[in-house]
Amino acid sequence: MKINWKVRKNNPQFWITLGLSIITPLFAYYGITGADLTTWRSVWYLVVDAVSNPYVLALIGVSTYNAILDPTTANLSDSKKALTYVKPKRDDI
Repeated sequence: MKINWKVRKNNPQFWITLGLSIITPLFAYYGITGADLTTWRSVWYLVVDAVSNPYVLALIGVSTYNAILDPTTANLSDSKKALTYVKPKRDDI
C-alpha cells in the first residue's frame, strides 16, 4: 500500500477528515453532543472509556481506514500520478 503521506500531512482537509473519523464514532456510540464535553475531565473520561472498549476502537479503525483510502483508485494505494505530487493538486479554474 503506497500512499503519498508527505502530501497528505500538509493538507488540512486530510486532518479534518481524520479528526472527524475519530470523533464521529465516539459521539455516535456514547450519544454525546458538544455540550457534554465542557471540561477536560469529561474529555479524559471519554478517551479512557473509548480506549478500553474494543467495539469503539473497531468503529474508529474502520472510520479511519475509510478516511485514508482514495476511492478513485482500484486498490489500496494512491494512483501513480498522485504518488508524484509534491503538494495537493488544485484544479485550475
